[in-house]
Amino acid sequence: MSGMVRTCSGVHERKQRTMKKTIASPLAPKAVGPYSQAVEAGDTLYVSGQLPIDGATGAMPEKVEDQTRQSLVNIGHILSEAGYTYDDIVKTTVLLGSIADFAAMNAVYAEFFKGGKPARVCYQVAALPMGAKVEIDAIAVK
Repeated sequence: MSGMVRTCSGVHERKQRTMKKTIASPLAPKAVGPYSQAVEAGDTLYVSGQLPIDGATGAMPEKVEDQTRQSLVNIGHILSEAGYTYDDIVKTTVLLGSIADFAAMNAVYAEFFKGGKPARVCYQVAALPMGAKVEIDAIAVK
């Protein structure tokens, strides 16, 4: 009964432990704390919140449209490093410093998702690290 577990309610298959792999793209900004840019577990990639920092220069644009674009470009670098694309994204979370920036963020966000659009939530938060106006995370599945 290899791979099976006997319990008081019968025999159940033992779920194989999913291996997790840390993903880091040299093109995206390095994690600034005790976390990974992304973690892949099975066929799912969990991308940490991406601030709008240019990985090459360390610069952050001013306008929310440019910040949204940079955050999504950073996500793209991480997706690519792991062998995923924007089409594999199934869920995002967008954090905004001001919900008044929603329409401007949304217009740029739409440029990155032409086909099937991922599920999404968007919140206004009290503040974001480094004075950013937007931060975006993503979950992608192959």
